[in-house]
Amino acid sequence: MKTVVVTGSTSGIGLAIAEAFAEKANNLVLNGFGEGSEINAIVERLRSISKADVFHHPADMTKPKEISDLIDTAVERFGGVDVVVNNAGIQHVERIEDFPIEKWDQIIAINLSSAFHTMRAVIPSMKERKNGRIINIASAHGLVASPFKCAYVAAKHGILGLTKTAALELAEMGITVNAICPGYVLTPLVEKQIRDTAKARGMSEEHVQKEVILKAQPTREFVQASEVAALAIYLAGNEACQVTGTHISIDGGWTAA
Repeated sequence: MKTVVVTGSTSGIGLAIAEAFAEKANNLVLNGFGEGSEINAIVERLRSISKADVFHHPADMTKPKEISDLIDTAVERFGGVDVVVNNAGIQHVERIEDFPIEKWDQIIAINLSSAFHTMRAVIPSMKERKNGRIINIASAHGLVASPFKCAYVAAKHGILGLTKTAALELAEMGITVNAICPGYVLTPLVEKQIRDTAKARGMSEEHVQKEVILKAQPTREFVQASEVAALAIYLAGNEACQVTGTHISIDGGWTAA
């Protein structure tokens, strides 16, 4: 049985990843915003699936002290953390000259800096055990850019650099560090992005979905959250012990060109 921490796991890709680890009978530490009743329902459902311990930690991923407490609580409760999945993320779509400064700061904090803070907190205990898996959820936007997404693109490019650096530092410690780069997954984040892009470009939401969002993916299909979760399960397993310092794209062919 492993202990797995997944940030941003009360909806979307993070929740799908948490569900996949629950199916493998792992202890889970969830994190993310939401109504208390909804979060309690998620915890109880995953606990029934995993037959292990599941709890939610309400750390605000813009606050380093709360992130440290998230990891410290997991270590104290379970004796260590085997897998960390840095998934927490937000988005805002706007031209650079009109991009709100507070939104830039918030996106960099949640999409990039939070991964650094979780890694900084968990690496010492992983080193003690000479074992660990760190999986950073990046994006196709960690490899290519799109207009109106300056903060998101910058943060996801940063995630790939952080992943490579950590992998090199930990290569002889039994700890792997990798990034997953999904294309568009129809999550609440992407649904909001469709609405925001439609507003920014003066288009209908249907037109944005078909001619802007899915146009980027040659398969013309959304990636499924469960497919990203399956990749995370692989990277967390023994079969991936020599996979480190890299990214794996799952983007319908978006970055093939």
